[in-house]
Amino acid sequence: MSPEIIFNIHLVLGYVAWLFCFRTYLLPRLKSMDRIEAQRAIATLHSFRFFGLVFILPGVVGNLPGSFTAFAAYWDLATGVLAILALLTVRIRPLFWLFVFAFNLVGILDLVLDYYHAVRTGVPALAGQFGATYAIPIIYVPLLMITHVTAFYWLLYPQKKGVRAFAGDAAAS
Repeated sequence: MSPEIIFNIHLVLGYVAWLFCFRTYLLPRLKSMDRIEAQRAIATLHSFRFFGLVFILPGVVGNLPGSFTAFAAYWDLATGVLAILALLTVRIRPLFWLFVFAFNLVGILDLVLDYYHAVRTGVPALAGQFGATYAIPIIYVPLLMITHVTAFYWLLYPQKKGVRAFAGDAAAS
């Protein structure tokens, strides 16, 4: 089997596994929380996106295209910093919501454009060049995308208090 096929199978199964895990364990817990607390939990996960700078650390990844690695590294950093700013401004609600929206927008754009750049530059065929960072696109990125989509959904369609209370009752049972 070619590296490209293996990479794509891993990527798809990473999404499948995280969707099962998210739906079964994480989503009920997030739904039982106050919206601010749920967004803080998501922002906390994304605050670790500074780790994407590993793509431009000499000697960590092999010969992946520089246009892919640099874009992924710096946009991950931007997303992580915006998530940290959201966490720091939770007591200043207008700023908090601005940073929540910003880190989710930048983060989704980062991941979508990373996929585009990866396909355009043939990264799946070079999957072995990721080295230890192979886990990032296969294990970490699917969870990031799923939580971005969830956060945006809640920003666009806030849940009513009665529904949230019911979800909390369901999660407790």
